[in-house]
Amino acid sequence: MKNWCWLRLDRNTTDDHWRKTFQDMRAAGVHAILPEVFNNHAAWWASAHLPVAEPLLERLLPLAHAADLEIHAWMHTMACNIPAIYENHADWYDVSGTGQSAASQPPYVGYYKFLCPSRPEVHEFLQRRVAELAAFDGLDGIHLDYIRFPDVILAEALQPTYNIVQDREYPEYDYCYCDVCREAFGAESGIDINAVDDPAASQEWRQFRYDRITRLVNEILVPIGHNAGKQMTAAVFPNWQHVRQQWHLWQVDAVLPMLYQSFYNEDIPWVGAQVEAGIRRMQEKGRHKPLYSGVFVPALDPAQLREAIEVSRRAGADGVSLFDLGSMTDAHWEVFRAAAN
Repeated sequence: MKNWCWLRLDRNTTDDHWRKTFQDMRAAGVHAILPEVFNNHAAWWASAHLPVAEPLLERLLPLAHAADLEIHAWMHTMACNIPAIYENHADWYDVSGTGQSAASQPPYVGYYKFLCPSRPEVHEFLQRRVAELAAFDGLDGIHLDYIRFPDVILAEALQPTYNIVQDREYPEYDYCYCDVCREAFGAESGIDINAVDDPAASQEWRQFRYDRITRLVNEILVPIGHNAGKQMTAAVFPNWQHVRQQWHLWQVDAVLPMLYQSFYNEDIPWVGAQVEAGIRRMQEKGRHKPLYSGVFVPALDPAQLREAIEVSRRAGADGVSLFDLGSMTDAHWEVFRAAAN
């Protein structure tokens, strides 16, 4: 069993604090940490092409390894809120079924500015980021988050937050209909998606979007990390169809599905059912890889955290991933320590 923990960074945390935190995490049963080194608008390493918040990854690497922790660089992938990018390269961004660009009119929240996975310029932009991270000696892996389209249907419990009801796929939340995507789909399928009365009913169009993300992962980003000897992992959705994320076909080294039961108005046993479903999908495609159950600590009291760990294990998970470090209280750590050991 291997356990992970996502964690956010800040400028004010000292090396001594990180050193003790890492030692305590390892003693509690955490084996790998996922620091958020690109949060969709700034890098936490000395990047040559991105705005830099602070070169903190360079400091964290030896501290994590001294505590016997693996360290995997957690990066937002398709979401990009760098002003120089969305102001000067608006054509890089997804376009909705109603013709709205995510660069200027993102769905749901302001940071949902998603890049289009069909564009070579976007490929190069993302490859450069992965290559910079892959060049770090001692970095164990690169963790791809937001490796998807915007949610065409939000998780059920989130819809009231935005005063919407999504009982089907609506065009204003459906991406991407840019010229590059439409022309590529037409060339592959012979179908002009603009001439289709109900694009949401087209299985070919749906599969095209799945394949855009799968190609980005398997052919464009993962090889860079693998060629540098890095593990490549991904944060993925249980409702994968709604974000066009066919992750059971991805050639990553592990998946960390975000099994946040409260988002879906579900109870903790649902977490185990999703672990089983994810493993089964991968096995059916001959792509079985480690699956680490991502648990949402803010929605779990300590007893519920223990239950989520136990149901994940019984369902076949190779461990759990905690979201996130800042949500773990002393009581959570006490329960986690007992369950992990």
